Amino acid sequence: MRLNGLAIRHFRNLGSQDLELPSEGVALIGDNAQGKSNFLEAIYYLETFRSFRGARDEQLVAFHEGVFRVAGTLQERDTGRSMEVAAAFEKKGKRKKVSVDGAEPDRMGDVLGRLAAVIFSPADVELVSGGPRERRRFLDIVLSLSEPGYLTALQDYRKILVRRNASLKDGQPSSVVVAWDSGLVGSGARVMRARRDWIEQRCGAFRDYYQEVSGGIGAQMRYRPSVTLADAVCKEDIALAFRDILAASGERERRMGTTVVGPHRDDLLLRLEDDADGLALRAYGSGGQRRTAALALRLVEARTIRETRERAPLILLDDVFAELDGGRGERVLALMEKEEMGQVVLTSPKESDVKIRKDSLPRWRIEAGRITA
Repeated sequence: MRLNGLAIRHFRNLGSQDLELPSEGVALIGDNAQGKSNFLEAIYYLETFRSFRGARDEQLVAFHEGVFRVAGTLQERDTGRSMEVAAAFEKKGKRKKVSVDGAEPDRMGDVLGRLAAVIFSPADVELVSGGPRERRRFLDIVLSLSEPGYLTALQDYRKILVRRNASLKDGQPSSVVVAWDSGLVGSGARVMRARRDWIEQRCGAFRDYYQEVSGGIGAQMRYRPSVTLADAVCKEDIALAFRDILAASGERERRMGTTVVGPHRDDLLLRLEDDADGLALRAYGSGGQRRTAALALRLVEARTIRETRERAPLILLDDVFAELDGGRGERVLALMEKEEMGQVVLTSPKESDVKIRKDSLPRWRIEAGRITA
């Protein structure tokens, strides 16, 4: 699948533009604060229907405008079949509309991931340096786009968790609180199993990518659930372990007024492999090591798309080489060149910084949000 065309209406500072993207991709060149990241944000919005920068939808609407709309024309490389994926948001009514070929889906989750895109950004270092919430969000996005049923289980879990926490906060009787446990355990077990399986299957790839980019030691990626899963093999075993620890946590939950165990307390541990125990990258990693780990996570995400969706991912690079030292930058470049990638859309303040596919990527310019080929 490749992105043939992009129609933008009042998304941040990009105004109204209709763009035809070359089959190999494009390098967008421009000074800071001209809209380079906004352009990538508009493209990636069609993958998840939310900002990769964490902005609310109303913040994406241009000043003095009431609605934004982004529409992408996609074409399958093998069959030539085309489709249009579009998303719009109305600020006044806080209403989002998503469509595929003009038809609105019954559930937004049914049309997630049509673009098969991966975004690499300097802000990705927060996946390593930030708190567990950042890493859970990474897992949830990857698995929602690659694991059937994951998004539904996650949404069910979150809805039940809100109601259960409200019962605890209001001091409801135990019988009211535990009435939510069956649904919480069932959906939570599906989420935990999917997270554990994905991490176990991909930890070797993460280690190899990290080692190749760093040019030295490797790194580990491990699952740290808040529920002990040592002997849990299947979903039923995980559910039983979750139910047991919920029952044992009742007094603590009442004291704190919230559910203290479950997938909402999970973490993804990232460690160096330079000693027996491993050093946590969040606490002990250098800036370069943290950025290397973040790149490795994104490369694993791209591999997941290739293997689960059987297509080369669209690679979006938001000035990612700017904060890498020369050695790491060259190794990342070599790694990306040999990986199976689809289109590449990258941004850079200088044309001399365009290193990936440097001889084949057409150059576009951006100034004050206006893009010219």
